[in-house]
Amino acid sequence: MTSRNSWFNSYVNSLPERGWFKFLSRYVVVPYWIWRDPKPKLPGGPRPSPQPSENVQRMMNLIMPLKDPSPAGRARATLAVAQNVDEIFAGLDNVGTVHFARFLLIDNNICMISVYDGDFSNYIRDFITTIGSVFNDVISLVDGAEHLIPTEHNVEEFIDWVQAHDLFQAADFPTDLFGLQDAAKGLPPNQPPHMLASLPREFVLQLHANRNISLGGGYRAYPGVSAAQVRQKFGQGW
Repeated sequence: MTSRNSWFNSYVNSLPERGWFKFLSRYVVVPYWIWRDPKPKLPGGPRPSPQPSENVQRMMNLIMPLKDPSPAGRARATLAVAQNVDEIFAGLDNVGTVHFARFLLIDNNICMISVYDGDFSNYIRDFITTIGSVFNDVISLVDGAEHLIPTEHNVEEFIDWVQAHDLFQAADFPTDLFGLQDAAKGLPPNQPPHMLASLPREFVLQLHANRNISLGGGYRAYPGVSAAQVRQKFGQGW
């Protein structure tokens, strides 16, 4: 019996690598799951935490689709940043948040990737105050963002838009996905209890709803004391 179980388990574990199973999964099983149990799109950015250690070195992965993804359109996006480089550097230096930020062109998107300390909304407000005019130039080239210009007059809407275009950050502990999905559906947590064996399927379905994600919340560590603690001692807050 043990030998038979061992053979069966080995066979089941090999199924994902078999061509006929890949075909069946892609065109029959997964579409059926999506129809039967659709998952909500989970919001981008880090989730609020009462733990101070989890409010440092937070990540923002802002992915903004270009209106014109052609080489000419990508060149205009590059120029929108390059022509304002002095203002960008001055603004980034004066953002009232400990952070590191950069602009990237990836595929058909202009992206702003940053690591920051503290509260997400305050961080975005700082950007609008210091380099809002630059964001106006950049956003004018982004698909579906015209209504945000000028950003300094649409701050709260801009914050919501940034969060919607920030990558969903997968939980560091995989089983936390259950709770995130329950909360997005407005359901009480773990009612009824989730089966651990269903976790792989939950991830497959969630990756249909959130096609692009950040894998985990990132590794955070400062030697000795954090920059946030230094600022706090100086009375600067976050």
